Amino acid sequence: MTKLRLGVIGAGSWTVSSHLPNLARHRDELDFVIVNRRNPDLLAKIQGDFGFTKASTDWRDVIAERPDIVVVGSPPGYHWEQSKAALEAGAHVMCEKPFTIDPAHAWDLEETARRTGRSLILSYGWNYRPMVIQAHRMMHEDGGIGEIEHVALHMDSVTRELLSETGAYPESAPEFIPQPDTWSRPESSGGGYGQAQLTHLLGVSLWLTDLRGQDVFAFMSSPLGAKVELHDAVSIRYTNGAIGTMSGASSHLGGASNRHAVEVRIVGSRGMFHLDLRDNTLWRYRSPDDDVRVPLEPDAGLYDCTGPIEGLIAAGAGRRFDNNSPAELGARTVEILDAAYRSASSGSAERVKGLDVASA
Repeated sequence: MTKLRLGVIGAGSWTVSSHLPNLARHRDELDFVIVNRRNPDLLAKIQGDFGFTKASTDWRDVIAERPDIVVVGSPPGYHWEQSKAALEAGAHVMCEKPFTIDPAHAWDLEETARRTGRSLILSYGWNYRPMVIQAHRMMHEDGGIGEIEHVALHMDSVTRELLSETGAYPESAPEFIPQPDTWSRPESSGGGYGQAQLTHLLGVSLWLTDLRGQDVFAFMSSPLGAKVELHDAVSIRYTNGAIGTMSGASSHLGGASNRHAVEVRIVGSRGMFHLDLRDNTLWRYRSPDDDVRVPLEPDAGLYDCTGPIEGLIAAGAGRRFDNNSPAELGARTVEILDAAYRSASSGSAERVKGLDVASA
């Protein structure tokens, strides 16, 4: 069987520590054709470690090789141009989060994927974990909890050092220090904790609820002299009339064994729902006779990004798969984050860009 031709654009710290090892488990299906990174010395090491035939400091050389599948792991400011080029060259694409910085670019990529008939998968790894897949079923089967009225979201994770440029994050590849323009330089990262982490929280919550943001008000703070925000406090009105909050915090190294807090609490017209990935809570209440608390293993809510890679390979091979992190979902996360950053700057509530509220 002909192997799928793999190209990688932007082989940064997370790509090296997560995506490439996950891809290497499928060597019987993959031909590691070409890898791109700007630093030539680190690029040479990645090429040797993972057995790529070619390596280039120019991402366009990856597109020129016409790979079947492409991983885009570059800083967020490059995602639109690189993902679009890969899709239009015929590749299926897995794009790192945050999807894009500009909502118009995100929706353009959604249209490009539909037009080209290629799969575009975002690296929202939690959406492929069995616990979150079960949560999705509970929110959608038999009417879920009815019309959603209120959503409370919280996330905290060990990013103080990363976002203040005083260190890395616990899971980073030790030889490949995360680059500031990926995480902590607003001109290329788009922001701080919101872009680095709240995109995950929104990726989970918007997948569970199918909601779309309408109006956003945000406070943000930047301790430690950081160039980007470390903490976020956000209020959201959704297009269906629901309201909610979203908080994000850069927590301390070693706390909770460095485990991410991701919590979603929802009140609907028929009941309540609670998902907590740190404390392994999955609960839905609809009546005293319909009160479901799911028993879970201790590691049920742990993060990994295996699912998006598995989906990318399945797409390239023409196998059926469930895309739990499609471009449309990514675009809904981008437009809320964009409005939040505009609100923090203006001091006022901001409307989601390009939204026709009357028809939403």
